[in-house]
Amino acid sequence: MDHWPTGRLLSTAARLVEHSWNEKLSAIGLTHAGVIAIEVLSAQGSMTQAQLAQYVRVQAQTMGKTLSRLESHGHIVRVRSTSDRRSQVVSLTDSGREAALAAVEMERSVLAAASIDPELLRQELQAVVRELASQFASPAARALVDGAPLN
Repeated sequence: MDHWPTGRLLSTAARLVEHSWNEKLSAIGLTHAGVIAIEVLSAQGSMTQAQLAQYVRVQAQTMGKTLSRLESHGHIVRVRSTSDRRSQVVSLTDSGREAALAAVEMERSVLAAASIDPELLRQELQAVVRELASQFASPAARALVDGAPLN
């Protein structure tokens, strides 16, 4: 590893953290993708399935699979929109809110296994993301860092 480029170190670390976290998340019916969806719903409130897919930058079909899993575990509910019968409004349940909190603790436990300061790591990674994203002028790159949905 001493001779690995930084990009390889970052991607390997990311895969290992995600794999460890996913193992823990599966015990409560979550995946990394599911955590992202419930975090958005927790922060932004109920929205249509299409809006949620756009917000997290995945295809509607991919979001549908994620939501089916979340729904089967009672973390979300989907209800037909009264204004557009073709759409489903997705809402977080109490179980989903509890799962979101548990996911945060599980992530902390994964990072606690490493002999580093998790908060310092977060700050450094945020700095890398902000600096690299600022080099891109595209609206999509700015939206990614700002956490805004694509329009």
